[in-house]
Amino acid sequence: MTVLTQIAGRLRGEGGLLAEAVVAPRADHGAWEPVEAIREGYLLHYAAGRVVSSDDADLALLAGDQLYAIGLAELAELGDLEAVGELADVISLTAAAQSVADEELAEAVWDAGAVAVGWGATPGHEAAKALARAGDSTAAEALRAAAREAREPI
Repeated sequence: MTVLTQIAGRLRGEGGLLAEAVVAPRADHGAWEPVEAIREGYLLHYAAGRVVSSDDADLALLAGDQLYAIGLAELAELGDLEAVGELADVISLTAAAQSVADEELAEAVWDAGAVAVGWGATPGHEAAKALARAGDSTAAEALRAAAREAREPI
């Protein structure tokens, strides 16, 4: 069973309006379920979800909030508070990027955040997030560079 299929099943199991809006996932990137739930929440907020489809913008927003909560709660249950903090940063930094229509920065935040969860945050990653918080125009490239650095073998 794929990660997105698992998320769809969980949402269906909770019932209600949201369960009625669950669709067969269009794609699966194979990421870890809590991270993928948060990614799906982000997509429902700013684009089109892969698991939930609704013409009701309010329902999509609420579904996104629920998926953010599911992903963060699962990480907290595992005791991975570093990942919770990192993904909370991803949520807030992508919201800030979206508020100024900076898709490049939003995607760089996602990519760097996923790397930080998988490989650990580096000092360069923390510095790049500070640039993003400050609205610095070099933040997207700094985030990408930090992600490349974290993935390089020692």
